[in-house]
Formats: sequence, C-alpha cells, structure tokens
Amino acid sequence: MKGREHFNHQTWQKGRNVVRYVPREEVGNLQAAIDGYARFMELAQHYADEIIRLTRQDHARTRLQEDRKTSNSRKNASQKRPD
Repeated sequence: MKGREHFNHQTWQKGRNVVRYVPREEVGNLQAAIDGYARFMELAQHYADEIIRLTRQDHARTRLQEDRKTSNSRKNASQKRPD
C-alpha cells in the first residue's frame, strides 16, 4: 500500500471507533503526538503509584503511632491502679 496519499488514524471516543484520514505530510506530527501522549500516560501512572505508596506509608506510620498511644495509655492505667 505504498504511495497512498493518506493514512488512517483510528481511535475510540465515547464508545465509538473514530477514523481520521491523515495526509502523508502530517504523519510525523501525528506520531510525535501519539508518542507524547504515551509518555504522559506513563508519567501519570508513575505519579499515581508514588502518591499511593506515600499515602500507604503515611497511613501505616499514623496507625503505628496510634497503636503506641493506646498501648501506653493501657500501661499507664494499669500502673495507676491501687493493689
């Protein structure tokens, strides 16, 4: 199929297949845009993964601190009891 005047670019939008005919001279720009979008999605996923990791780490640290406070409160309460 060499020598064609345009290329098909197919995407899904709102649950439908959308076809765009891209002239030969615009194919390079379209490919750069597609590559840029793929890079953006990769970076967005890395960012989300890092935020999730930090949130879980912070949650674990907070829970550990709360467990220590509860444990210390129980120890203090048992030490204050008259025997």
